[in-house]
Amino acid sequence: MSYRTLEEALAAAGSPVELLRNSQIGPYAFPVVRFEFTNWRDEQRAWRQSCALLDQSHHMTDLYVEGPDALKVFSELGINSFKNFKVNQAKQFVACNPDGYVIGDAILFYLAENKLSLVGRPPAANWVQYHLETRGYNAKAERDERSAVNQGRRKTFRFQVQGPHALAVMEKVLGRPAPDIRFFNMEVISIAGHPVHALRHGMVGQPGWELFGAWEHGDEVRNAVVEAGREYGIRLVGSRAYPTTCLESGWIPSPLPAVYTGDQMKPYRQWLTGASYEAMASLGGSFYSSQITDYYLTPFDLGYGPFVKFDHEFVGRPALEKMAANQRRKKVTLVWNGEDIERVFGSLFRGTADIRKYIDLPLANYATLPYDKVLKDGRPAGISTYTGYTYNERAMLSLGIVDIEHSEPGTEVTLVWGEEGRGSSKPTVERHAQAEIRATVAAVPYAEVARTAYRPH
Repeated sequence: MSYRTLEEALAAAGSPVELLRNSQIGPYAFPVVRFEFTNWRDEQRAWRQSCALLDQSHHMTDLYVEGPDALKVFSELGINSFKNFKVNQAKQFVACNPDGYVIGDAILFYLAENKLSLVGRPPAANWVQYHLETRGYNAKAERDERSAVNQGRRKTFRFQVQGPHALAVMEKVLGRPAPDIRFFNMEVISIAGHPVHALRHGMVGQPGWELFGAWEHGDEVRNAVVEAGREYGIRLVGSRAYPTTCLESGWIPSPLPAVYTGDQMKPYRQWLTGASYEAMASLGGSFYSSQITDYYLTPFDLGYGPFVKFDHEFVGRPALEKMAANQRRKKVTLVWNGEDIERVFGSLFRGTADIRKYIDLPLANYATLPYDKVLKDGRPAGISTYTGYTYNERAMLSLGIVDIEHSEPGTEVTLVWGEEGRGSSKPTVERHAQAEIRATVAAVPYAEVARTAYRPH
């Protein structure tokens, strides 16, 4: 049954947890791009050892905001400082609800005077668009939906060129030295005769660029980069390997949007449609609570503490000022025990009584919002939120948030894999028994090259 608004869907479900637990949507979709071009192991290896081209043209929502108040709306919603934000720069924009919990994050591009674009999963764009439409800002929004919900042609192509040979590839395709662009700054260059914005960006700690321009030029630009990269071992990265970049870089892409509770948020829930990301997303994993607020995350939980700047007024500031002095959790990498993983896979070949939840490779998420519980000596110690295998590290990793007292690298914890009651009604979940998997706390980002090559915040 369809509902007009998120608020109606919540009323019918009885609670936010029931709505999201019973959603029939699977993991976040990375559509259109081929599943694999060579194989996912080879494609993962490319961004560490040679050069990779990752196609970001389809899975993100782009929100273009233009007008005299374009920057003002982001400043009044974002935890970030905007004091020195200038044209031809970008930053990770993080938005919170009035209680200081994260609604969403995305990359904000300052394209021209009074013109910006926000690129990422829908929750942050939805929140910004709502305020533009209801708060009287002198700015307008144009929305370019991700391909999964967009029947027409997109406005912009977007490619990542990453890896130790990315500089050589860029210089060959440009026919000159690559411009010296500072991290998260951008410049307009020419590729295949077309103007292309180049953002200096290291997605997994390697030198690289994000390239974007007019949709109709995308094929020619991609082909030119691939041709230039042949002698450097460039690989096109398919939709199977692409989302695993997060495991090495340490970015958690799937926090539950903190919009489901509170009278202050009710008008927003009435504005969101019954087909919105927030209404359709699925919640999965072994972490269970009847209170949706137990799934909410703060900027500090997600590692965004350095972004929080109290030099401006923004939604959630008073709450975050209190949280800043009392941080209880920390983002970490969890390295899963190989023997325990073998035991889970082995259950597939030992009848049906003890069969465990299947671990898909290389990405093991089976819900839009994955939340698994983490234990220390049998007691709750945190959550695990994003899981997959990296061939570069020969390891199964998940991005977790644990109590500070358990966050020291080398700490042994236990992760519970699978859902209670032999599984939910989600079509991505088979009948199974839960499994306990040992894990070791490690640094985030896990990849040493990412930890040392990223520009210090």
